[in-house]
Amino acid sequence: MSQTVETVGSAVRGKAFAPEYQGALGSLSVNSSLTEVLEHGIRELRAAEAAGERREVARCGLAVAEAYRRLGRVEEADRAWKASYRAARDAGDVGAMAWALWSGGTLARQRGALALAYRLLRLAAETGERGGDVVVRGYSLAGLAETGRIQGDYQAVGELHEQLLAEARRRGEARHTVWALEGIAQMHRNTGSYDTALALFEEAAETAERAEDRRGWAWALRGIADVVSVRDGDVERALRLLSEAEVACRDMKLSSALAYNHKMRGNVLYRAGRYEEARDVYARALEEFRAMDEPRGTALSRLGLAKSRARLGRDAAETAAELAELRGTLDRIGLRHARDMVEKAAAELGVGPLPTGGAGVGR
Repeated sequence: MSQTVETVGSAVRGKAFAPEYQGALGSLSVNSSLTEVLEHGIRELRAAEAAGERREVARCGLAVAEAYRRLGRVEEADRAWKASYRAARDAGDVGAMAWALWSGGTLARQRGALALAYRLLRLAAETGERGGDVVVRGYSLAGLAETGRIQGDYQAVGELHEQLLAEARRRGEARHTVWALEGIAQMHRNTGSYDTALALFEEAAETAERAEDRRGWAWALRGIADVVSVRDGDVERALRLLSEAEVACRDMKLSSALAYNHKMRGNVLYRAGRYEEARDVYARALEEFRAMDEPRGTALSRLGLAKSRARLGRDAAETAAELAELRGTLDRIGLRHARDMVEKAAAELGVGPLPTGGAGVGR
């Protein structure tokens, strides 16, 4: 992974836009609340169905699927992206087929089905290229890169992140530029290059703010809070940044982003030795992730909760058993970096080595 991403491309031009809002929904802003998107999308979808306009059904169905996904309503999202794909196929709209596959692949990653995510996102990229839609191709390649990054396979996807950053900057796509900066920053943060990570997260926040991309801005603030907490021990600044980001998450009804914000607040409090507060915040995040059937966030919140409880006097054998169970869960999801975090937690808490052969928990 290169250390010189700042040399790639030129400054981002214009405001952020949401290419997944198409057809009759094309006027929606990237900052529209998800409840607004869903209400508008369902209304236009029904009208398109009544008129027999299959292409418009596909386009409106995509926005509905994405709203459901981001609200954590995963079963409805699953039905919606598949219906969008069928409508696009009936209409012979290759670009709309690619967008539906992208939505399905993104949902699969959110649900922890990483092999399915890879398959659908590869299909989306290939279909987008065949249909001449460079935007959905870029989004699909970005989805593949993000899936690899979440798994901890930084060597494989670091170069792809930077390639996508360069492409986004060339085309002046602020939203994708912010995404790529944040992804590269996260990899640097996870490998201990805190100064580089902070600079990239701050660039992402500034870029998102200029482009009026509140979602990207909220995620960037979360990254900054993480780095200033772990690098500088600046608890109050980190908590203040998370509070600012939380306002945007609530305004836009970003359920997943809000849950990850709360999980990060738990991390900051835990690092500061404020274990009771951390325990309560992790428990809250855990409820939010479970309500969304989001296995990665669920497992990470459980890890934080287990560590907090251990610091507050929980029996060591119970802590070791839960950590072993979590390790099995993370193995099944395929999250290498998170699995390493469990091993480090066991060493930190003095409960290692962990028992082997645990059954773990099913979803």
